[in-house]
Amino acid sequence: MEKTNRCLILSACPVSEELRRCWQPGDYVIACDAGWHNARRLGLVPDLVLGDFDSSRRPEGLGEGELLVLPREKDDTDTHYAARLAAEKGFAQATLLGALGGLRMEHTLANLATGLWLEKQGVRAILEDERSRVQYLMPGWPLRLARENWTYFSLFPLEGTAEGMCIRGAKYPLENGTLTADFPLAVSNAFAADEVELTVAKGPVVVIATLGDGAEL
Repeated sequence: MEKTNRCLILSACPVSEELRRCWQPGDYVIACDAGWHNARRLGLVPDLVLGDFDSSRRPEGLGEGELLVLPREKDDTDTHYAARLAAEKGFAQATLLGALGGLRMEHTLANLATGLWLEKQGVRAILEDERSRVQYLMPGWPLRLARENWTYFSLFPLEGTAEGMCIRGAKYPLENGTLTADFPLAVSNAFAADEVELTVAKGPVVVIATLGDGAEL
């Protein structure tokens, strides 16, 4: 099988089989701690399983080099450690599944921070669940967002203020605007064209595409 330049990182929040759509043959698959249950659910064989295994038992039957046991007391989350490996291995894109939602909101926020860290290393990051796709808009790195079946898209600055924000092809366009952390100006925008073009001059922005109630991707 020809290898892609993509990495698929599976975290612990349970996912449904429909998210197998995010996998492409040849993707390098890392399962983080209980994320190996998601690998089985999606019918995928991880290239690497890692974690401190505080949220699941350690998987059995893995060969040498397929399992990396991490200490429980460490600075990185298991998912962030996987992201570091993805950057070190030179992947151009990392898709994180099982990283949104779940019982602990702080894990979602930590994974959003991990996605931003990946972008700052030059790795395009995507976090996806059954109803949302999270991407990042960085200065000097325009983002084209396809309509597909998405109903809304929203933008939020990640480091205080985003300046020189441009939104084109949307129901509510913006030219050289400013987004601030204390006012959700760019929430729940809609597509006016098949593709929205997003650029920002200063400050990273998280971009969330969402399905409307009752819609399916």
